[in-house]
Amino acid sequence: MKKAGIIMIIGSLLLLGLFKFPLWNIMLGAPQYPDPLGMNIYIDGIQGVEEFDLQNIDGLNHYIGMKTIPKADEMWEFAVFPKVILGMAILGVVIGLLGFFKKISYKFFLGWFVLMSVLGILGMYDFNNWLIDYGSNLDPNAILKLNNPDGTPMTYKPPLFGFQKLLNFDVTSLPHTGGYLMFVGMTLTLVAFWLGRKTSLKKATQ
Repeated sequence: MKKAGIIMIIGSLLLLGLFKFPLWNIMLGAPQYPDPLGMNIYIDGIQGVEEFDLQNIDGLNHYIGMKTIPKADEMWEFAVFPKVILGMAILGVVIGLLGFFKKISYKFFLGWFVLMSVLGILGMYDFNNWLIDYGSNLDPNAILKLNNPDGTPMTYKPPLFGFQKLLNFDVTSLPHTGGYLMFVGMTLTLVAFWLGRKTSLKKATQ
């Protein structure tokens, strides 16, 4: 269980990378922008990939009636997410330490993983709802009002994951460094569970 406990601690600590690195990235490329515009989404706010990217994106969105990109204090998520991540990292370290000293079952490693997975799914659901609102709740007085072929108003929701064509923009939405660190950390907690289970079963057969 000692090795499993150490791996659990390492996996949990990788979550702290989200305080340094972006969780997600959205890039917009178009012929008139040789250097794509982009936004990095952190757990505590949104920043432009380059200095004036957010300003340029807001300027383009203004013509089609989209809202400006929210500031950190305009979304409750940016106040809650850091607390959740810090809490889960601390909980994971505590579980790993207790596992290291053989005070708890290896099943707690899996319990942490399941809880983190549920929180992650809820976070992605909330993020997708924001994207829907951001791309479809348009200003009726916008300068440009475009319709789909069937006559319905066009919406501009960026993809949650992957690539999508929006007007003449190529939009790509993918995890960033913080997101990959979180994925690796969660994977390590599964490894810790597997090692703990293997050790427990081995002792049971002796």
